[in-house]
Amino acid sequence: MTEQKPTVVLVHGAFAESASWYGIVERLQARHVDVVAAANPLRGLTSDAAYVRDVVAGIGGPVVLAGHSYGGMVITEAAAGNAAVTGLVYVCAFAPEHGESALQLSAKFPGSTLGQTLTAYPVATGGNEFAIRPDAFHHQFAADVAPAEAALMAATQRPVTEAALTAGLATKTPAWRSIPSWFVFSDQDLNIPVALHRYMAERANAKGVREVAGGSHALTVSDPAAVAAAILDAVDGSAA
Repeated sequence: MTEQKPTVVLVHGAFAESASWYGIVERLQARHVDVVAAANPLRGLTSDAAYVRDVVAGIGGPVVLAGHSYGGMVITEAAAGNAAVTGLVYVCAFAPEHGESALQLSAKFPGSTLGQTLTAYPVATGGNEFAIRPDAFHHQFAADVAPAEAALMAATQRPVTEAALTAGLATKTPAWRSIPSWFVFSDQDLNIPVALHRYMAERANAKGVREVAGGSHALTVSDPAAVAAAILDAVDGSAA
């Protein structure tokens, strides 16, 4: 616990970008909460987490980390052993155990249809990266977002490397075992099945769980109020 109100660091996932947090940033700033939407590189779990640790270190005070989708992998690794992190918020996100990858977790329960919507192409550094096909993006990622906005999201999506999605959590003790966590997720998420969200929240002994009826994977865009409320719970719950 700390007497200083934490800064919120938002970490987007695959097929999104930092602007996907605009609605949450607006609401947090209205409550006088300092917030940074980090640009997740999406190149590899270890290097992505190292970048987020650098962002946290640069803030120089307590931080609540919020991750969307694959961003949950990143915040779990970045917060491990990091005394500056006072709370974790998983937004339609993976909350892995040691050794678990995003790809492995997404197949733990039936329901994800992401794989059939992806296009892959090689990158100069080796291996492949994935993006969601524009014709499939609206239904797969953001079904509860207006078509015009979903089209913009599809055009500005950030691809993710196969290496990032297949890397297991390196840290022996995931951050959610020692840092309080909050979960907010959708029951119509087509990327990460709701059964997996519920399983991970229970496994983490989450301090708060919000399940949004009818919501898509793009909850940060479609229901920023629900996401901001979960983050504010974490801010209040990790500051004296």
